[in-house]
Amino acid sequence: MKLFFHGGGCGDACCLRVQDLSVKIGNEEILHDMNLHVHCGQLVALIGPNGAGKSTFIKAILGQIDFDGLIAFSSPGERDRRPKIGYVPQSPAFDPGDPVTVADLFACCMSKRPAFLGISKKMRSTVLDCLSRVHGEDLIDKRVGTLSGGELQRVLLALALEPMPNILILDEPTTGLDPLMREVFIDLINKEKKRGKTIFISNHIFEEVEELCDRVAFIKDGCIIDIIDMDEMRENHKSVFHIGFNDSEEEMKLTLGRGQASELFDQLKGRDVKFIDEESYTLEDYFNEAYRKGQK
Repeated sequence: MKLFFHGGGCGDACCLRVQDLSVKIGNEEILHDMNLHVHCGQLVALIGPNGAGKSTFIKAILGQIDFDGLIAFSSPGERDRRPKIGYVPQSPAFDPGDPVTVADLFACCMSKRPAFLGISKKMRSTVLDCLSRVHGEDLIDKRVGTLSGGELQRVLLALALEPMPNILILDEPTTGLDPLMREVFIDLINKEKKRGKTIFISNHIFEEVEELCDRVAFIKDGCIIDIIDMDEMRENHKSVFHIGFNDSEEEMKLTLGRGQASELFDQLKGRDVKFIDEESYTLEDYFNEAYRKGQK
């Protein structure tokens, strides 16, 4: 296991470099030779199905499990100083009968004073300031175990942002949220991105990733099989054409990029075309293509 921390000139952002990362649990290799660079100020996603290794990858970054390989951080400040990392876990469970309130949770994490001794006015004011970042001031006196999925994710995000981290890590942050709360939470993440925060997110919802991210890494069976630059994907726009014919029940499917219109006309030369439908080649299409090829 090798962790390196060094200063850099990235303002409040933080770079993360993962090299030849492997994780074994018993005799089973969960991650194998993973390589990824999260640039300062970028939002990078790791996307794959359940069981592909996304959460294990995050645990390795957080130092929660042993690994082989290198994880290096570059952050402002003194050399060899670990950056501040904010972390929002995937759907943690709290006992509905537990009397711990949101204010208690913050106090336990931010103060050495036991929460059962009471919370000072200064601490309460600090908690309100933190919750205001996620429009959650009204949640301060609610019991944590009674929060809805969306309310809990907002509270955990507010907690992860205090103190303000150099890098923010989110593990399946919108899992279990209803469409309205998912939209609210995505908006909060987008605001942090616009502030220049370095964000690493694991997800399996392509539409969210396509909307938010700068780069996307595809993971399959513990390996990164492809990395997509979202700007390049949009620049090299591909379309999928579905073509039907009057003289046949056959339907043709063509995937073409910009400047390849002549290939479409060549394919249709002499054919009695009934219809042509065009749709964009999405991130999910790239993912499925990479999975079929099994690229490294």
